[in-house]
This record gives sequence, C-alpha cells and structure tokens, in this order.
Amino acid sequence: MLKETFSRRNFIKGSAALGSLLGIGAAGKQISNGLIPKASAEAAAGKGETFYNACPRNCYDTCSIETTVKDGAITFITGNKNNTYTKGRLCVKGNTYPRVIYSPDRIKYPMRQKGRGTGNWERISWDEAYDIIAKKILDIKKEYGSTLPICLNKYSGNFNILNYASEGMLSSIGYTTRAQGTPCDPAGSDAQAFDMGTAWNNDPEQFLDADYIILWGANPAWTSAHSMHFITEAKEKGTKLVVIDPLITQTASKADEYIQVNASTDGALALGMIRYILDHNLYDEKWVSKNSIGFEKFVSYVKNNITTEWAAETTGVPKAVIERIAREYATAKPANIWIGFGMQRHVNGGAMVRAIDALAAITGNVGKRGGGVNYIGGETWAVNYHTMSFGPPEGTVGDGDHYVNMNNFGAQVLEANDPPIKMLWIACRNPIAQDPEPNVVKKAFEKMDLVVTCDLYMNQTVEHSDIVLPVTTPFESVGLNVSYWHYWMNVNEQAIKPLYEAKSDLEIAMGLSKRLNELEKGSSTFPTSGDPHDWVEKEFNDKLRDMFGVKSWKELKQKGGTVKSKETITVAWEDLKFRTPSGKYEFYSQKAIEYGHHPLPVFVEKYEAPKEYPIRCMTPHWKLSIHSQFQHTDWLMKISENPFVEIHPDLAAKKNIKANDLVKVFNDIGAMTIPAKITKTVPADIVVMYEGWWKDINYSENFTVKAIQEDMGEYSKGQRGIAFHDNFVNIERA
Repeated sequence: MLKETFSRRNFIKGSAALGSLLGIGAAGKQISNGLIPKASAEAAAGKGETFYNACPRNCYDTCSIETTVKDGAITFITGNKNNTYTKGRLCVKGNTYPRVIYSPDRIKYPMRQKGRGTGNWERISWDEAYDIIAKKILDIKKEYGSTLPICLNKYSGNFNILNYASEGMLSSIGYTTRAQGTPCDPAGSDAQAFDMGTAWNNDPEQFLDADYIILWGANPAWTSAHSMHFITEAKEKGTKLVVIDPLITQTASKADEYIQVNASTDGALALGMIRYILDHNLYDEKWVSKNSIGFEKFVSYVKNNITTEWAAETTGVPKAVIERIAREYATAKPANIWIGFGMQRHVNGGAMVRAIDALAAITGNVGKRGGGVNYIGGETWAVNYHTMSFGPPEGTVGDGDHYVNMNNFGAQVLEANDPPIKMLWIACRNPIAQDPEPNVVKKAFEKMDLVVTCDLYMNQTVEHSDIVLPVTTPFESVGLNVSYWHYWMNVNEQAIKPLYEAKSDLEIAMGLSKRLNELEKGSSTFPTSGDPHDWVEKEFNDKLRDMFGVKSWKELKQKGGTVKSKETITVAWEDLKFRTPSGKYEFYSQKAIEYGHHPLPVFVEKYEAPKEYPIRCMTPHWKLSIHSQFQHTDWLMKISENPFVEIHPDLAAKKNIKANDLVKVFNDIGAMTIPAKITKTVPADIVVMYEGWWKDINYSENFTVKAIQEDMGEYSKGQRGIAFHDNFVNIERA
C-alpha cells in the first residue's frame, strides 16, 4: 500500500543553489520580494496599454480578459466588458493570474535532474535540452525501428489553440504512442452521442429564458461563476432553481429547492420522474412522435420495471418529492437541465445521463431556447488544427499511432511491450497528481529512459521527470480560444515578453524539430521557424469565419478581442435534425448495442462498496483551483492553506474524530492523512476530499482512487473514463 502523510515539506529538494535556479530571491526587476508589482490606482483606472487575453484553462467559462501593461509589466487584469458572458469580471482564480505570472516559484530555465525524483536539479541551456531530447528520440528510433516507444501525455491544462503544437511535433517524427481519452466527460458524452448524435449544449446565457432550471450534479457557484450569474438573475426573475446533488454545495445553498439524492442513483430518479410523467400524460406526444425512434419500447421498459415507490427507495428522495418535481418540470416551458461532469463519474454514469436525456426528450424540452439537456458542446471548435497537421517523415514504417487510455495511464504504459514505452513527453498535464493510482503512474515513470515535462511549476509530475522545460503563461504568448460551453471566441495577445527563458509549446516544437533535422536530416516534418501570429491565422477557415463573422485573428483583435457566434447554433438541436444514424432522437440506439450497451436508457445498478471499505470518498472540484492549478499561489494559499477531509458529524462521532484531528483515509491501494473538517454538507456515508495542489504539502486526492472504468466513453472519446466517485475507503484517527 502506498502511504502518504499530510505534512509541510520542502517540496523541491536539493542544495541552496536550487533556490537561485528557481529564481527565489533573484526574480529580476519585474518582481519585488517575489511578488508582482503593486497595482496602483492609476493602473486600476486603466492607465497603460491594454491587451486582450483569454483564460485557456479547462473551465466552462473560458474568460475574455483585458490586461493593463505599464513599463513592460502587467499592473492590472479584469474581465473583457465586450463579452456578455464574462461581463467585465473574472472568478477568484482568474484574478490571481498576476500572482501566477510573477510567482517566484515559476520554472525559469530548462533544467535536468540528476537522478529522477532526487530533487538534484541543474540548470541547462535550451540547446542542451534540445540536444539531449533529440538524441534520445533518434536513439530510440534506431534501436526499435520506429518512434512508437515515445509516448505523449498531453491534455487540457492549457487550451490555447497553439498548444496543440505538442501533438503536431510528435506526429512529425513518426508514429508514436498517445494517451487517449479524457478524464472529464467521456461517459456522458457517449450517452448524448447515442441519444442525439453528439453532445451539444444551449448557450448558457439562455438560462434567462428558462422557466425552470435543474442543476443536476453541477456546482457552478464554484466551477462556472459566470454561468451562475445568469442562473441567479433568472431566479430573481421568477425561474425556479432546483439542485440535485448528494452534497450540499454552495450552489445548493442558493437553490429554491435542494434534493439530496443517494450517490450514483440519479438514473433511478430520472426514470421515476419519467414514470410519473407517462402515467399522467404529461409527456409531449407530438414531439416524441415526430422527432424520435424507439419511444414505444422505452415506455414499455419504464412501465414494466420502474415505479415512483422503487425510485424513492433507491434514491432516498421521498415519493411525493419525485412526483412533484416531475410535474413541475414537465409543465414548465421551457425547462432547462444542466448535467455536471461529476455526476457521470460512476460505473453507471453513462446510463444515468441517458435517463436524464430521456426526461428532457419526452417533455419536448430538447431543441428549445432556454431549455435543453445541457452537458458539454464543441460546436465552436471549427478551427483547422493546423499545428497538428504534420505527418511522419518520408519512409516511416508502420500503420499509425498506438494508444493507451489516459485514465489508466500508468498500468497501460507498464503493460506495453510491442514495443515497450521508453520515453514520455508530458505537456499541459500533471498525471501523477491527477490520475488514479498515482503510485502506478510513478512506477511507469521509473521505467522510462527519459521523461520530459513542459510546465510552469515544480509539481508532482515535474518532480519525477528528467528534463523540465519552462513554458509561457497566456500573457506571454499569442493564441485563440473558444469554449466547450459558451459561444464566444476570444483573441489572446502577447501582453508582455516571456519572463526568464520560458517558451511556448509552439516555440519548443520548432526548436526540437530544428535540432532533430540538424542531427538527422528529414527526421521531423514540423516547421523550424515561423511567426506565431501567422500560425494563429492558419487556424481560420470559411466555417469559422462564417460562424463568428470575422475574417482573421487580426480582425478579432480589432473587434474588442471577443466575438459571439451566430444565433443559429446557440440553441442545440433547434432544427431537430439529430446526428444519429436515424436523424432522430434515439430512445432505442443501435449504436449503443454496437458498443456493448443496452439500446434503451435503463437503470444500471451502482457500484457496491466493499465490506472493509464502506465509505464513499468523493473528490469534486475545489473552488480555488482547476485540477492542480491556481491553489498553490500565495493569495489562494492565504485563503486555504491546506487540504482537508469533510466528514459528517454522525460519522465523525462513530469514529471518535473531532474537528481538525488528523484522519487517515485509506483502502487497499493507498492512504492519506489529513485534517478533518466536520460538516453536515456531506452525507453520513460519504467523505469528501477536494482536487488540488497545495504548495509544499504532500497531497493528492487520488491516492485511494482505483482505475475503475465508467460504463461508456469509447464511441465519442476513444476510451472510457474513470469512476472517480466510486472510490470506497475507511477512515480512522491518525
């Protein structure tokens, strides 16, 4: 068992010389005592030069930002007032960006670690770094006859379109191994693909048009502050807000009605509501008759297998409440459901989303402005992905890239033998902190000949790497950003010159390609030079221009840095032309059968807790971080200086645990010892540890998380996701 103890520690080990390498106490003119320049009243009033930026983090909001720069330094940032979603405001995390940029903890130079995990780092030049990496790539190619032993693990820590240069660079050297899939949304995305052809959400600004809103496992008060603004405004206008969640979240505290559902039984609740709606003829007969297939088969299943009494017993929601909210939802026009990603992080997650989809469909709320069953979307991602468009060198042998599941990365890398994986390239990810079974991920790292990580900070993954390459923040490079939630496109300008020796992923790709071709002509097809502005312009095509009404990146900048797409795509399925094989909404999905699932939205049992580990441990998003980003900054550490485990008073009393006691949270694969927070916001059979990276604290919420698969994901995402919330533990006083 891997044991991890809560303790403050010197996270970056080594001699005092390392402090100077990281810039601690020697951060240069732009930093005073390791802090950003003081924002003056003049800066706050907007004096200085203004640049447009965009937050590229894996967040619904993808905020448009106005940045004030004076004397080459950022003095103030705020939301872009030209964007009606951002509305001139940023979330608490976004407001800390200057602390991110000017943090003394940033990685400032390329570095090599003498002994992986030892903390014995030495500064090297970019030329040395490129040389080490390029020679290893060519050695692997010579030894194995291909570049398949080289594996890319890159995802969503930075969604700037030019960050896809990492994929393009790896494609340019030959066929490689890729970490495929997503930890975020796979089961739910598959479910909506089976039902409607793809996942596509209404414009969140349309919450204002809803008569009834259900937030189902979503906590936008923490995870989508700008969406929460529209929800709050709708509520003030008379829209009823219902929150369904096992946890009493901050969003739940703002609801007109909070419904606490037993974890992983949301499908039973939706099906119970459907049974009531069918029995009382509250469904939209015209809609289902004209726009769907398989409705009769679905009705037969519900009538023969589902009752509201059974739903109440299964979910813990009283029968009268199920029936009342079913009636309210069915009779409100339009009614809006937002399904949170966390709700589908179970072994039955996809099945639960299909049941909720069916609830929206039978009431005719799909395709309605202000309505819909909203989960995720990608309609605005109409870019060319030019940075990814480079193929393998001439003469490359093989039939294509190999893939491992991003969500079971450690185990599948260790299992790969044909050929074995010998080198890792990590970008925009922190897998040792964010993956399940991090001890297994560490073992995979230990087997590598070379691990290269591109990052801003010395996080857990960097700690186990051989080479670390310092990357730019969004304010030091150019780019383009669209959202998977709202309908705005945002320009990203270079507001300041890159600090220290940081480079963008695009610059890194070009530099490595140049060195590869110097060592062996024709070994990389990726360009070795180019203006980043030209790269961004190459992402535009006729579809993107038509969708947003701008011809170029330059014009987007001139129009206030942000533009909204045409109204024609902001209502998902408004034309009721679904992308399913039948072209209709499919209650009965042949495609689901092809992928090994039941064709109908049926109830699937939850994962049962082992007897020795009876307590569910949920690991939702924390309000002050996005995965392992932001929380470690000084401002946010002042607000919350350490992680904790939330425990219901009844469970705490049973285990003789008091507030702030150190508590051991454990199962058969790992353990964490952290302080207890006693609260009634969690049920008595659940404990909660939040995602995040706290500086100098040995913590990961995933030490006890097994790589148990969700039920869906292969169809739309290539791989199944992980049932992060089907994690069962025991607890005791430490």
